[in-house]
Formats: sequence, C-alpha cells, structure tokens
Amino acid sequence: MTAPLLAAGTWTVSDSRTRVTFSVGNLGTQAHGSVACSWGELRLDAEGCPAAVRAEMDLNSLDTGIARRDADLRKPRLLDIDRHPTMVWTAERFTPRDDGSWTAEGVLSVRGTSAPLTVTGAAETDGPWLRVRATGELDRRSVGIRAPSILIGRTVRIEVDAWLTPSLP
Repeated sequence: MTAPLLAAGTWTVSDSRTRVTFSVGNLGTQAHGSVACSWGELRLDAEGCPAAVRAEMDLNSLDTGIARRDADLRKPRLLDIDRHPTMVWTAERFTPRDDGSWTAEGVLSVRGTSAPLTVTGAAETDGPWLRVRATGELDRRSVGIRAPSILIGRTVRIEVDAWLTPSLP
C-alpha cells in the first residue's frame, strides 16, 4: 500500500452499528446467528495501516432466532456462557494483500481457552466513519467445542461489519 488509508491513531468501535454474525452447519442446514460487539479498538500505524486490534463480544447477546438453540449454546458443553460471557479477538500481525485488503493473524479467546483465528478484512471510509468488513473461519474443536459433526459442523464462519470513529485523545 503506497498511500495511507487513514491517519495514524486509534479508532473505537460503535457498538450500536457493528454486527458480528456467524453460520455453521446444523443437521444438514446452515444455522445463522449474531452476537453484539460490546467494545473494540483498532490502532493504525504511521502509514495508516492496521497495527493492532481488539474486539470484545458479549455472548449474552447471542441470538440465532431459535430460543431452544440459544439455550443449548449457553450450556457448559458448548459456549459455557454463564462462566465465560465474553469472547475476545486480538491481532497484531497484519499482511497487506494485492487487492487492498489485509490478512490479520490473531487469537480468539472463548469459553476459557484460546485458539488462532485468521481473518481477511478491508476498510473504507464513509464520512467520519471507518467501516471494516472481515471474515474468518474457526474450527470449533480448537476452542474445545465437541459435538458430532452431523449435529454441529466443524467450521464456524464469522463475519464482522464494524463501524469505527476516531478515539478522543
């Protein structure tokens, strides 16, 4: 990348505009859901490129549209939300891609364990906002979620549509 995308500094996630969604195979179909991003921050380096990110998701906001499924996901054998209500993703290694997007190698911490999670994302400005869209895939077994794959697919696809504003000094 030759020209800065944005000025160096820290950008803060707008929790009211940001969406974190997921999908996973479920009994031969795809189950979809969402969780709220309760806090997040992106730090840009002197060239306007990503240098660090941290996002916290409130698992108490989990919503798949089916109350029974949501209750099952809260249980200790799956997300164990009563003991671990927050999921955190951090990254400090970013690799620019030819199309202007980045690959971010990070760590996802959920249900008391951590696992690598690499996402690909791109940013664009929209007035005073910075919009970042990112996708990644997680093997649920890497965070200790065990279930027959016919019931719950191994791969969870995660999509983020984050809206950020410059942090106040």
